[in-house]
Amino acid sequence: MTFSLKTALMASLAAVAYALPSGPKLDQDQMNLYKLAKRQNDRARQSGLTDIDILQFALTLEWLEGVFYQQGFARFPPEDFAALGLSPQEIADLRKVGETEFDHASFLQSAIAQAGFQPVQPCNYNFGFTDAAGMVATALVLESVGVSAYLGAASLVADAGILTAAGSILTVEARHQTFLRAATRQIAIPQPFDTPLGPRAVFSLAAPFFESCPEGSNLLVEPFPALAMADPAANPAAVAIGSVVRLQSEAAPQAVACGFTTGGLPGGTTFSPFDAATGGCEVPQHISGVVYVSLTSEAPLNGVLTDEITLAGPMVLTIS
Repeated sequence: MTFSLKTALMASLAAVAYALPSGPKLDQDQMNLYKLAKRQNDRARQSGLTDIDILQFALTLEWLEGVFYQQGFARFPPEDFAALGLSPQEIADLRKVGETEFDHASFLQSAIAQAGFQPVQPCNYNFGFTDAAGMVATALVLESVGVSAYLGAASLVADAGILTAAGSILTVEARHQTFLRAATRQIAIPQPFDTPLGPRAVFSLAAPFFESCPEGSNLLVEPFPALAMADPAANPAAVAIGSVVRLQSEAAPQAVACGFTTGGLPGGTTFSPFDAATGGCEVPQHISGVVYVSLTSEAPLNGVLTDEITLAGPMVLTIS
């Protein structure tokens, strides 16, 4: 990563500073960090993504979130949110969430431009707004995905300055998520760990909102085939452990398992056999909170879900 990119990031985030190891030798902890950074660089090279690509991807998501709130508040008056039980302060805080998404976008734009690259621009979106309740429900999903996106990108970033800057955004996205859960009278902290997701999984969740993008602002990321509940009346926000989730996707004929991905699990994912006759998978034990479910071609015992075995999804579930 070039010095100019580091300089741009530091100029854009003056309040964030990081220290470089001093002295002629690295101690053992520093050597371990160096080896970790090297593995991250290797993984990023294998994915074909540079640090600039990752910043552009983050900017794409921030534009999506910012415009989402902008359009929602333009369409629904405060009274509609008050009718959902939100207090005046909670409505003001919800507006603040949207404002910070644009703040994040402005920061990322500046960093990318100062590094000598053209930042991606906002796209045309279709959020499917019908009422304020639907907007808030979608906001919950978007904020959860935002946390998972920044967390998943951490292992791909090579530059320490970028990692620090992304971390400063991640903590705020997590506050957004917690605020929305509390404001909608859900458990504020449903699980002890958040869940990292890779770029393809994240874009697969965001892709349905995109209609078209300006030339040069289309991401070179291919979404997985869509995955949805087979029963339109089923509620993905209230799924119980041990229940059978029936799914539909064009990739279902090739599926052998469902991968339930959540934070804190060894490997990250618990796999459940996919019943081709019913199109369903049983929700496994020992998972809770926000969970991402995917159709897979294998069910590895190590609990690691990779792009190579992912057939469709992910889809967001809330396991109670």
